[in-house]
This record gives sequence, structure tokens and C-alpha cells, in this order.
Amino acid sequence: MAPYGARAREHHDGIIDLSVGTPVDPTPDFVQQALIGASNAPGYPLTIGSPGLRDAIGNWAVQVLGLTGEFDFLPSIGSKEVIASLPTQLEVAKVLYPQIAYPTYLVGAIIAKVAHEPVDFNVATWPVADFVWINSPSNPTGRITPTGELEQVINYSRRTGAVIASDECYLNFPARTVGQQPTSILRVANGDNRNLLVIYSLSKRSNFAGYRGGLIIGDPVLIAKIREVRKHSGLLVPAPVQAAMAAALGDEVHVHEQAVRYAHRRDILRPAFESLGFVIENSEAGLYMWCTRGEKDLDSVARLADLGILVTPGGFYGEAGARHIRVALTATDAQISDAAARIYG
Repeated sequence: MAPYGARAREHHDGIIDLSVGTPVDPTPDFVQQALIGASNAPGYPLTIGSPGLRDAIGNWAVQVLGLTGEFDFLPSIGSKEVIASLPTQLEVAKVLYPQIAYPTYLVGAIIAKVAHEPVDFNVATWPVADFVWINSPSNPTGRITPTGELEQVINYSRRTGAVIASDECYLNFPARTVGQQPTSILRVANGDNRNLLVIYSLSKRSNFAGYRGGLIIGDPVLIAKIREVRKHSGLLVPAPVQAAMAAALGDEVHVHEQAVRYAHRRDILRPAFESLGFVIENSEAGLYMWCTRGEKDLDSVARLADLGILVTPGGFYGEAGARHIRVALTATDAQISDAAARIYG
């Protein structure tokens, strides 16, 4: 990406970076205050989370995710470290992951030194494996997995005994023009949470990326195994961050406000990219647009770099994405408007 970044920086009005999905909006004041209020923390934090955080996670899981039945949970140091380490922690033999996907699913399998295979959405064609990643809404495509497909994934787990790890970090951000709401696999499970795990991040919902706060929720047997590994590995969420997580999980107003921001930015960028001949595929939720002009991804990247706009080539997410680009909505409102103005010329 370096040559394209340099090319974009040569634009007379500077670069607008739509390639990296890092939040840019402020962390809510009440979350900052919770962190500050817990800053005197001389003792070791609890691996399982403080009592206040555990109450917050449990309530949020029931009220927002719609969990029923038996479940347990753990705080994590963001979600990326969980995704990279979970196959190792659970000592799995083979990992399945989406054909177009966040690269860390593959990296986690490589770290664990286990077999791995990309798969499409047709669950009936999946080979037998003991661990499967799914991702809804998807990074990079923004695709929402339909409820019927989630049911098929659960049936696969019941048939094979596979652990299903559902990455739901973008659950809170449906596009304004799409009628469907992303649904957690744990809601679809209707209380039978065996072999099901959800990985969740506060980075997007609460502009929390710099704090590093995430969650693992699901099957209490699996959570117990993960807990022991994390305890002895020193994977502890700092106590001030735990306090900030508890505050963030206790409020959905700021989450809705952030969702409106991303929907507004999508509404501005979508017609602009369509005016260049891009077809916007999926992009039903999340923080990205998944676009194609039927050309090689780097040709699209180069065309936009000439306008001072940097985007990510789809090939970064698998061979099936080699004629697409990912456009991040994680730029300020002013930058998003400026990007659209440059495209319209």
C-alpha cells in the first residue's frame, strides 16, 4: 500500500485515508470519566472481570444480544487477540473461515499450526472440521448472515461437534437503507449454547479501540477452558479499562448515535462511488463499503489515489476479493464530505 499512500499524499488538498477501519470519533465523556475514576489500581485485575463488569456484561448479553439458557463470558484485551489465539487456546485440529475474511482468522490457524480452509456460505458443502469462524456483519463486505443460514451453521455444529466462533464486532451498525437488523447467533440458538462462542468488541460501538476492550460470550464449558488458559497466560484486562467497559456496556444511547454517524457517512459516499461506476455489493451493515468496477483491485486503488483517497484492495481479504475494494467509513464527517466532493469533481 505504501506507493498508493504516497500517491494520495501528493494530492494538493492532502490524503483522505479510507483504508484503515480505526474509529476517529471521541470516546464518550462518561466512559473517560469511568476510566479516570478507577485509575488507582494497585492490585491485579480479575481474569473473569470485576463484579461490576460481570453484571454489566450479563445484563447486556441478555438485553441486547438476546441470550437465553446457560452461558458464561470473559473480558478480553480487544477482540483481535482472541481471534488470533482462540484455536491455540482450544487446541483445535482444523479451522474453517470465510473465503473473503478478516486476515486474522487465517493467522490464528497458522499460529496454532493447524489445518485451515476457506469456505463459502453454502454450509452443506463444508468439510468436517472442529472449529469454524463466521462473521456477521462481515469485515470487509458488510454482509449480514441471514437467520436461516445461522440455523444451518448451528446444525453443522450439532452434527459434527465443531466449535462455532461468531465474530460480531459490527453488530450495532446496520445501513440506513437496509431493513434487516444483524442478529447474534446466540439469539438464534434459543438457549442451547453448546459449542457456540461470540466475540465482540467495544472498539466500534463505543470508540474504545485505544482502550482495548472486548468480550467472549457463550458455552460455559468452553469459557471455563479459555478462562484457565487466559489466567495462566496473564491475559488480564486492566482494572481501569474494566471500569470503562462496564460504563460503556450500560448505555445504548451513545451506540445509537454512533450508528447514525456511520449510516450518514455511508449515505454520502455510496452515490459518490456509484458515480465512478462502482457497484456497491452487500454493505448491509458495519463500517465499510464493498465495491467493484470489475477491474483489478489495485487499478481501483490507483484511480482513487489520484484523487487523494486511499482505500484497501479487496485481495487483502482473500483471492475472491481481488476485483473489489474496501472503503472505510471511519473518517470524520468533514473528510467524508471532502472525499465525495473530490469524486464528483
